[in-house]
Amino acid sequence: MNIIDFINHFPDEESCEHFLKFYRERTGIYCKTCCAFSKHYWFSGRKFFECSKCRRRTSLKAGTVMECSNLSLHTWFTAFLLMSATKKGFSCLEFQRQLGLSRYETAFNLMHKIRSVMGKRDGIYMLKGMVEYDEAYVETATSKAFKKHLKRGKGSQRQAIVAVAAESTPLEDLDTGKTSRHCGFFKMQVLKNVTAETVEQLVEEAIGKETVLFTDKNQAYVNLESLVGDHIKVKSSEDSANGDLNWVHTAISNLKKNLLGIYHMVSEKYLQNYLGEFVYKLNRRYFWDKLFNRLVVAAIYPYVQHTE
Repeated sequence: MNIIDFINHFPDEESCEHFLKFYRERTGIYCKTCCAFSKHYWFSGRKFFECSKCRRRTSLKAGTVMECSNLSLHTWFTAFLLMSATKKGFSCLEFQRQLGLSRYETAFNLMHKIRSVMGKRDGIYMLKGMVEYDEAYVETATSKAFKKHLKRGKGSQRQAIVAVAAESTPLEDLDTGKTSRHCGFFKMQVLKNVTAETVEQLVEEAIGKETVLFTDKNQAYVNLESLVGDHIKVKSSEDSANGDLNWVHTAISNLKKNLLGIYHMVSEKYLQNYLGEFVYKLNRRYFWDKLFNRLVVAAIYPYVQHTE
């Protein structure tokens, strides 16, 4: 959805309420008393849902990322638009200016709440087929006084470890016979370390059991054969970076450019949220006109599902 469409569809608070009500009824409303997705009736005068069994009342914002927020629905919807309108995203200061918020902290918390549901939405899906896997080292914000005492390079305390996995399907040109790889969905997750136990836990949670997994020859990957259909190890080189592990390295490169170009430096505490935003947009790169609607669903679904 572009800005003109947004202005036409959501000129006021009431239009946002109608839109949210439609998607909440479509997704299903969770009753905390019944502990189930029960049938609810809508009371238009007071603007709340009522459970048909226990009569518990649920507001439009309850059970969503917007719950307990004093911001209007129109502000939230404008925030959804800004977070979904561009591939690269906004700095927090620019986000604050565009929404007309008086406090930086409000804009910061708002952005990270939305980033959090982006990550939760992608956490539902597992990667399948042929998957590439590797780790990246992302430099994080560190105070100058502390930074000079830390070592540099791979394994430095200045850097956070990010696991990167990408679906990769081999393609062959029938005319030339040349092969290439088509990328599907991606996943990125912050790791505390690169040990066999940590990597195996990630692979088990994020990658399907029938997958053909491509990695380099890191010793931490020694037991991955038991978790996937087939594990193919390739030697780390320029050829593998452009071949069997092409898409994970492309994603790593784009991630670092994105973080450096917009945010300059991010703290390790919030890095997973930034990864959630980056991967959410990357996985939905082919339907930008529908991204706003998808984000509204993401803002509702994870919170409802995890209330139990």
